[in-house]
Amino acid sequence: MATPALRHADSPMLAEVRAGLVREQKELPPKYFYDHRGSRLFEEITRLPEYYLTRAERALLAAWAPRLATRLRPRTLVELGAGSAEKTRLLLDAMLDAARADGSCGAYVPIDVSAEFLAETAARLRAEYPGLRVTPAVADIGERLELPRHVARPVLFAFLGSTIGNFAPGEAAALLRRVRAEMRPSACDRLLVGVDLRKDMRVVEAAYNDAQGVTAEFNRNMLRVLNRELGAGFDPALFAHRAFYAEREHRIEMHLVAERAHEVDVPGIGAVPFRAGESIRTEISCKYDRPSVAALLAGAGLALEQWIADDASTFALVVAAPDS
Repeated sequence: MATPALRHADSPMLAEVRAGLVREQKELPPKYFYDHRGSRLFEEITRLPEYYLTRAERALLAAWAPRLATRLRPRTLVELGAGSAEKTRLLLDAMLDAARADGSCGAYVPIDVSAEFLAETAARLRAEYPGLRVTPAVADIGERLELPRHVARPVLFAFLGSTIGNFAPGEAAALLRRVRAEMRPSACDRLLVGVDLRKDMRVVEAAYNDAQGVTAEFNRNMLRVLNRELGAGFDPALFAHRAFYAEREHRIEMHLVAERAHEVDVPGIGAVPFRAGESIRTEISCKYDRPSVAALLAGAGLALEQWIADDASTFALVVAAPDS
């Protein structure tokens, strides 16, 4: 049997990892957190007391999903980075209630990078919602977005969990332009985005440095993914988790920091040296306010149609329409 390195000698993953590890600030895409184990760890993170984001977004969805579904009347829900679709059930329930009032049925297209986790999510939803058409799509939303053919309109594109914050502004605008390209203004398609708002940095930093160490384990899981997929020789125990708020950029940065100087062999790349204290940046999480969200949407050909924030200005749901 071929080794992982030989199986992936010309893979996009190897090229991406090579490019990231030769930078002055080593950096790897956060999509490599998400094998089956990584997806499970992230679901655990969302239930931690420090991780306010999921609770805040869930409360907003519980309060507003029925009103949004009644106003927008989507026939298809397309979710970017679906994961377990746990919060999505609030949207699905509201969408299906509105569809039944119209005598129509609904469809759900979950999109995620983890094929195994996505298959589990789709199977559960088919069992829970027998009348719902579930058509999962495995894709890296940071690179492409292709809908199944003959999607029923209107479509509500949902990008929840403040995942838009994991993209630098230019990358986020490019992703939103791909969404805009799939939207039909004449069909009244809409985009629903969850955004984490700017607040006391101590609250934000605590959400990424939980006392139980789940986020640290999630962070190091990326190294296990590289070991398995590329035959790399990372020792996760030699890297410490670090997450901090960069005030100028209004974002959390998550890093893996080498505890001591050493080299890591990555087949197809060679020996990658690490100095003591040198880090790999594994994730950013940008925080927004209303003007920055409006500017981001405008750069993608979208207009901010509705802003729904909680009373503490912790989190917001944003409805955007194609700017025709």
